[in-house]
Amino acid sequence: MEAKIKHLEFIQAIITRMSQNSFLVKGWCVTLISAIYALAAKDAARDYVLVTYIVIPSFWVLDGFFIAVERRYRDLYREVATRSEASIDFDLDASRFAVGKGTWPAGIFSKTLLVFYPIMIAVALVVMFLIGDNSKKANKTVVATAGNVSLSLRSGSPTSAVPHF
Repeated sequence: MEAKIKHLEFIQAIITRMSQNSFLVKGWCVTLISAIYALAAKDAARDYVLVTYIVIPSFWVLDGFFIAVERRYRDLYREVATRSEASIDFDLDASRFAVGKGTWPAGIFSKTLLVFYPIMIAVALVVMFLIGDNSKKANKTVVATAGNVSLSLRSGSPTSAVPHF
């Protein structure tokens, strides 16, 4: 019985790791999107928000992968739990469960991800229209200094940057 319990513990550790990875992916997505929104609001530029339409689906697909792998190992856990002590081989290969709910597309379109990521996309749409595109109206000057040299850039100016000593 000891070997079976140890094998189940190994599988449970993998399931826990996949679940934590999924949680971290969602956290990183929210953090990155929030930073993009902050930049967009600061510069009143809609272009920043457009980047979220690349970021959100990328995180969605990655999260779907972790969900699918977690499901495969849950199936392996169920199988090992029903085995006899003599048939425990400590096999951790769950690839045979990559069918049905264990596939990547099934993970991407799982119930939890179909709630989280479309809401993120809807929020991106709202933010994009709330910010508006004031970048063409703004005539800003950006000054960068390094040591004794400063560089002034004026948005909308056809001239190149001129260093000032």
